[in-house]
Amino acid sequence: MNKVFLIGNLTRDPELSETNSGIPVCRFAIAVNRRFSSQGGEQQTDFFNVTAWRNLAETVARYTRKGNKVAVLGSIQIRNVEDNNGQRRTYVDVVADDVEFLTPKGSSNGGDDFSSAAPKKKPALEAFDDDSDIPF
Repeated sequence: MNKVFLIGNLTRDPELSETNSGIPVCRFAIAVNRRFSSQGGEQQTDFFNVTAWRNLAETVARYTRKGNKVAVLGSIQIRNVEDNNGQRRTYVDVVADDVEFLTPKGSSNGGDDFSSAAPKKKPALEAFDDDSDIPF
């Protein structure tokens, strides 16, 4: 079974494009902190390239920005590519099956595109008649 679950922050804005056949694809990268620090007390971080397809691709591109925290559920895909110098390169990518947005709507690290710019007013409380009979 090939499943991976990652929680991290986007390192750049997602890039939405389409294949030649018109299928939406979104590529983004996330930084995931390791559960432990180095011996010097420095936080260790891993970086993952993620690819989302179709409706998920469009949703990720629309509602996330650099710095947003996301949870990604997907699978690992290995690609072997020959570069311009004839060197063989291996890339590890995550193909997303699901992306959960963890940054609260309207927070300061990028989520403002889909929330209103003006602060929301709390509704005024209305007076009620407490003299009526309560059935219980």
